[in-house]
Amino acid sequence: MTVGVLLVDDEQLIRAGLRAIIASEPDLAVLGEASDGAEVPGLVSRLRPDVVLMDVRMPSVDGIRATAHLMSTMDTPPKVIVVTTFENDDYVYDALLAGASGFLLKRARPEEIVAAVRTVAAGESLLFPAAIRRLAEQRSRGAGGDALAKAGLTEREQEVLRLMAAGLSNVEIAGKLFLGVQTVKTHVGNVLGKLGARDRTQAVVKAYDSGFVTPTG
Repeated sequence: MTVGVLLVDDEQLIRAGLRAIIASEPDLAVLGEASDGAEVPGLVSRLRPDVVLMDVRMPSVDGIRATAHLMSTMDTPPKVIVVTTFENDDYVYDALLAGASGFLLKRARPEEIVAAVRTVAAGESLLFPAAIRRLAEQRSRGAGGDALAKAGLTEREQEVLRLMAAGLSNVEIAGKLFLGVQTVKTHVGNVLGKLGARDRTQAVVKAYDSGFVTPTG
C-alpha cells in the first residue's frame, strides 16, 4: 500500500528536497505541493493524502491554523507532521496542540523523514518527550496539577498519562505498573478519549499545557 504525501512549505527548495526524499521510496508517493497553508484544505479534499508534511511558519496561513482547520473540519483528516527550522520553535507546540502527530527539523536526515512519514501513516505518533518538555517549559502556565480534573481521569489513567509524558511505551508502562499490555492499551485509549486527543503526542501536550504535567516533574 502506497502512502500519499502532501508537501506544504513556502520555500520551493525545501519542497524539492522533500519530494526527492519521498519519491525515492517505493511505498511513498508525493501527491501534490503547496506554498501556503491557505491552499491545504482544497488540496487535501482533492488529493486525499495520508500524511501532510507542513511547514510551521508560512506568510499567509501558517501550519498551526492549517492543521487546526483540517482537524476541526474533516471526519478523517490526514496525519500532519510539522516541519520547522528550530527545535525550540514555539509554533511547534501550538501545532501539536492543534492535532499534529509530531514534528521534524528541516535538517533531519532523509531516513528520519521517511521513518516519520511511515510511523504516522501507520497510526502511531512521533513523541519526543525531551523536546516537548523543553517546549512546554517555555510556555509553562502554572495551572496546577488538578487542571485536567474536568476530564474525569481515574487515578490509574493519571498515572498512565504521566508515564506517557515521560516517553514510555505501552510495554514499558505495563512493566512499571505491573499491568497487562492490553490493559494499558485500554487505559491509553480512555485517556485519549477523555482528553479529546487524537494520539499520544496531543495527549501529552495537553497534559503539559494544562499544568497537569510540569516540565520539572
